[in-house]
Amino acid sequence: MSTVNYELIGDIGVIRLNNPPVNALSHGLREGIWGAIKSAQEDASQALVLICEGRTFIAGADITEFSKPPQAPALSEVITEIENSRKPVIAAIHGTALGGGFEVALACHYRCALASAKVGLPEVKLGLLPGAGGTQRTPRLAGVAAALEMITKGAPIPAAKAKSMKLIDHVVDDDLFEGALAFARELIDQKAPPRRVRDITIDPASIPEGLFEDFRQRLEKRAPGQLAPQNIVSCVEAAVKLPFDKGLAKELDLFIECLLSSQSAALRHMFFAERRATKVQGLSKDTPIREINSIGIIGGGTMGGGIAMNFANAGIPVKLLDIDQAAVERGRAVIDKNYSISMKKGKITEPQKTHCLSLIQGTTDYSDLVEVDLVIEAVFENVTLKKEIFSKLDQYCKPGTILATNTSYQNIDQIAAATNRPEDVIGLHFFSPANVMKLLEVVRGSKSADDVIATAMRLAKTIKKVPVLAGNCYGFIGNRMLRPYAREAQLCLIEGATPEQIDTVMQSWGMAMGPIAVGDLAGLDIGHKAREGLSEAEKGDPKTYCIADALVEMGRLGQKSGAGYYRYDPETRARTSDPEVEAMIEAQAKAYGIERREISDKEILNRLTFSLINEGARILEDGIAQRPSDIDVVYVYGYGFPPHRGGPMFYADSIGLKKIYDTICTFRDLHGEANWTPAPLLVQLAKEGKTFTDWTDDQR
Repeated sequence: MSTVNYELIGDIGVIRLNNPPVNALSHGLREGIWGAIKSAQEDASQALVLICEGRTFIAGADITEFSKPPQAPALSEVITEIENSRKPVIAAIHGTALGGGFEVALACHYRCALASAKVGLPEVKLGLLPGAGGTQRTPRLAGVAAALEMITKGAPIPAAKAKSMKLIDHVVDDDLFEGALAFARELIDQKAPPRRVRDITIDPASIPEGLFEDFRQRLEKRAPGQLAPQNIVSCVEAAVKLPFDKGLAKELDLFIECLLSSQSAALRHMFFAERRATKVQGLSKDTPIREINSIGIIGGGTMGGGIAMNFANAGIPVKLLDIDQAAVERGRAVIDKNYSISMKKGKITEPQKTHCLSLIQGTTDYSDLVEVDLVIEAVFENVTLKKEIFSKLDQYCKPGTILATNTSYQNIDQIAAATNRPEDVIGLHFFSPANVMKLLEVVRGSKSADDVIATAMRLAKTIKKVPVLAGNCYGFIGNRMLRPYAREAQLCLIEGATPEQIDTVMQSWGMAMGPIAVGDLAGLDIGHKAREGLSEAEKGDPKTYCIADALVEMGRLGQKSGAGYYRYDPETRARTSDPEVEAMIEAQAKAYGIERREISDKEILNRLTFSLINEGARILEDGIAQRPSDIDVVYVYGYGFPPHRGGPMFYADSIGLKKIYDTICTFRDLHGEANWTPAPLLVQLAKEGKTFTDWTDDQR
């Protein structure tokens, strides 16, 4: 079947698009639309309806064509053909009209949509901007301020909101095809002419003074260092100040700048990396999936409550078990508070909150977990306690129930050994806050069954998480890599850097938070308590934790106590540096015989990021991660690594493994081989002139 078909229904020409699965704007689709519009100018039609088969309107560009030579007609040519049609063209939208798909709709003279449809320009999420008139037409319809918000955020908006913004003319409640034909008939009867968005002008005097500059400053806080959002502002500004065609030319120039940038390459890498991460090597597509219709969660604290919310949001009932009724009620109160916050932000309605809360039932009795299909243990990190819990679960839970631990670093096999069904045991490592963070590390034990793995990966999608399969080792992927990163932050601190310098370097580079501020946010007492249970050998070099321990001994636990590495305003949580901390760091350095020195920003950046990369290479060697891009997904979605850098392994490829290897060798000579021995895989690839991507291809 052709991707584009045209037929006359009375005096209405219907252009049907059918390019499964999402009607992406491939060359064939563009060519078909262009030809249909052209030929329809000569027939008996009085209006044209552009409608899609399948589950959605045009969902966007064909991203696989980005790296290929362009083929005519370009999208801009198709849009020009639509806009110049002598007969009104009506876009009939269902599903999602995104990116280039929405730009096609904007080129149409009128737009109708199902009430359930959504429209948007999400290119910014790939480090791009709309390149076929989206930045020029949207502000002409919706207004400049609304267009800036919509395009720089990239989130789709529902049909009703789009209509209120004048991006859609008519909302259809039932049958889209019949509704679109009726709308077209109405336009014909009214003798409505083609209405070109390009002909709308924006009066520059209507734009508040300083609007664009203020918006740029807001973006710099929201997306520091990112090119595409700032270029979008320039494009929208051009829509106000320049004639339409010159605005289009400006948009195209800035689109190409974004397309050729390392940032867009990184974000496109992440787009595909997220999808690759769901594929488990060696796992047959025919692997059965266990039905998960009910959940048990052990531990109603912050983590357990957040996990419970994920399942309730997906409509799956939860039994939340804690040590006593008071603990259960505390847990439910926190969940209620979280839902109330979401409600105040307009993310959910009160009936939705009520429904979700009704799905979470508290209990103190393990016998209430007899019929659940999955249990997730989410108590604090004490392996003895976890084993006791799994032994109980083994007694109470029905055969086939998946038993999962939310541990962030404990040995899955040791926990599984407390049961008589280790094949049913798996790690499901959620990240805090669990109801917000997208990452889910699925940790495979040595005896975890294939169908348990397959079920966990599928379930992650159900609860809107991004799953990454990890092997069983201390810290799995994310926290294993975090150790050298945190180590270097502490060593830079004791050797001469300040907390502010380290955090500023990493945040300016793009990290969501600097490592020192993260420690204060998490609570310094947590790490201190964990170290108390370790031997001196397990703790490692005291220089890597002596400052943190000293802070705890001073009663400075982080944000929750009002002071940690920084002091915090009790009302705003705004942080300020503290001379008392600086004096303590100086004292610790003196106690360990360290002569503090000036450390450059570049050294801080390289020590922290290259330590991540080196450990990532070891993780690949050990088979803990399936592929380098999985590591990137873990760090972008779980640890605040800047998406426009593409994750640590993509970042390594982008700057060259030889450069990283040489720098690590320099650090080894300066700081010792205990922390800076290059990973064998890194050595191999650097000497062969290869990348981690090349290594992935070699493994296939």
